[in-house]
Amino acid sequence: MSDLVAEDARGGTGTPVLARLSPLDRLLPVWILAAMALGLLLGRLLPGLGEVLQAVEVGSVSLPIAVGLLLMMYPVLAKVRYAETGRVAADRRLMVSSLVLNWLVGPALMFALAWLLLPDQPEHRAGLIVVGLARCIAMVLIWNDLACGDREAAAVLVAVNSVFQVLAFAALGWFYLEVLPGWLGLPTTTAEFSVGAVVVSVLVFLGVPLVAGFLTRTLGERARGRAWYEERFLPRIGPVALYGLLFTIVVLFALQGDAITSQPGDVARIALPLLAYFVLMFGGSFVLGRVIGLGYAKTSTLSFTAAGNNFELAIAVAIGTFGATSGQALAGVVGPLIEVPVLVGFVYVALWAGRRYFAGDPTVPAARRNP
Repeated sequence: MSDLVAEDARGGTGTPVLARLSPLDRLLPVWILAAMALGLLLGRLLPGLGEVLQAVEVGSVSLPIAVGLLLMMYPVLAKVRYAETGRVAADRRLMVSSLVLNWLVGPALMFALAWLLLPDQPEHRAGLIVVGLARCIAMVLIWNDLACGDREAAAVLVAVNSVFQVLAFAALGWFYLEVLPGWLGLPTTTAEFSVGAVVVSVLVFLGVPLVAGFLTRTLGERARGRAWYEERFLPRIGPVALYGLLFTIVVLFALQGDAITSQPGDVARIALPLLAYFVLMFGGSFVLGRVIGLGYAKTSTLSFTAAGNNFELAIAVAIGTFGATSGQALAGVVGPLIEVPVLVGFVYVALWAGRRYFAGDPTVPAARRNP
C-alpha cells in the first residue's frame, strides 16, 4: 500500500506523517495499553500496594503519583516559547476564537455530554466535567506540528491556557459542578467538591512545572542560545513526559484495578462522551477557522488546541479532590486512552481538509503518494 506523505509547508521533502514521530511517541497508544495492563496486574498480585503508595502524600496526592504528574508536565512547558506571546496575541481573531472555544464552548459541551450520556453515574460524570475544564497544554504540540500547523501560535495558545487555568480552573469547577447544576435543578457535588483542593492541585501540578519550564527556557537560552536549547536540550528531556505519563497510569490502574475489571461497561460508557467531545470540538473549530479566514496553519492550530485536553491536570485534580480510587479519577485515566489515537487520526483529517478547503493557501502542506 502507498503511504500518504505530507510535505512540510516550511520546506523540506515529504515524509510519512507518523514517521515524523519518534518510535516512543509513535507507539504511545501501545505503551498506554501496556501501562494499563501492568497496573492491573500489579494491583491484583500486590493487594497491599494501595496502602504503600498512599503512605506519603503531597497535599492529598500520594508521593509516587505526584512525582509522575510533575514529570509529565515539566518537559512540555519547557518547550513553550514564552517570548513570542506578543506577536501571536496581536491576532485578535485567533486569540478570541481560542479563548471562546477553550473556556466557554469546551467546558459547556463536556458538561452537556456528561449529563446526556452519564445521567446515572455521578462520579464518572463529574470526572468528565473536570476533564472538560482542563484545557490543552501537552501532546497537542506534537499533533499540531505533524499537521503543519503554526508552531508559534500553538506555543502561545498553550502558554495562555496554562496561565488561564491557574487563574480560573477552580472557579469554573465550582460553577460547573455546583452552581450550574443547581440552576438547572440537577444534583450537585457539593458534599464532595472542594474549591480549595482544586486550587492546591492546580498550583502544585500546573503552577510549579509552569514556573520551572519558564525558568528553564529563559536561563537555558541565555546561557547557550535558542539553537542549543531547542535542538539539543529539549530532545533530551522530552521523553521524560512520556515516562511520567506511563508511570502515573501504572500506579492509577493498580489502584483502579477492581473498578476496571469488575465494571468494564462503565469504562466504555466514559469513552463514548469523550469520543463525541473530541469529534465535535475539532470539527467545529476547523469550520470556524475557515469561516473567519485564519488560513490553514492557524486553523489547524486552533482545532488541535480546542479539541485536546490536559488529562494530566484532570487526573491530578480528580485525585487531589476526590481520591485516587474514585470514579472521577477513573474518568481522567480513560482520557488519554481515547484522546491519543483520536488526535493522531485528526492529523490525517487536517492534512486532507487543508488541501481540499484551503486551496491556494501557502501554509497548506503539499501531498503526494509513494509508489
